[in-house]
Amino acid sequence: MVEAVIFDLDGVLVDSETLWDDARRAVVAAHDGSWLTTATRDMLGMSSREWSAYMHDRLQVPLEPERISAEVAGIVAAEYAETLPWLPGARDAVERLATTWPLGLASSANRTVIERFLDASGLRTRFAVTVSSEEVARGKPAPDVYLAAAAGLEVEARACVAVEDSGNGIRAGVAAAMAVIAVPNKHFPPTDADVALAARVLPDLESLTAEQVESAHS
Repeated sequence: MVEAVIFDLDGVLVDSETLWDDARRAVVAAHDGSWLTTATRDMLGMSSREWSAYMHDRLQVPLEPERISAEVAGIVAAEYAETLPWLPGARDAVERLATTWPLGLASSANRTVIERFLDASGLRTRFAVTVSSEEVARGKPAPDVYLAAAAGLEVEARACVAVEDSGNGIRAGVAAAMAVIAVPNKHFPPTDADVALAARVLPDLESLTAEQVESAHS
């Protein structure tokens, strides 16, 4: 039986992957770094520690990684303060599933950005547990953030269903032994091989029902 549902944040609930990409590009440009053509996809799913180190080492941003992370997160958090870029059906999906299961949030976003989302969305009480990948050893595609969320919910990981949009996210959920429902990101779509790992594939969260969650876990 399904005992909990765990959502990713960026690209699942909010259409923010382009915000993160724009923020990282802005910081690279502001500090005379050098953007790589592969940088956007390379950093998808990385924890803040990982992508800030990548920006320092690979994109030649001459700041300490902690400062890079803070600058990028500050730009995204400021955007969230203005308006949340909800994806279709996201708020309703959270409200709908919260009536059946405890919910978790397992995100690669910085803790400050997660907190801004929880405040701005009014959904704080719907999530029993929230985990940032900066709070675990490894970012996605490693399973750490999902395993931490399951532990916080006090359920076995295999009894959880994860909702993801990216290839690294899908692989993280699968590595945690969870059934994964994929809602492929429109801007940075996962590969066919990654999508094939998901138990169910949906076009949007308007299609995410309790029946879909249960069938993904069966």
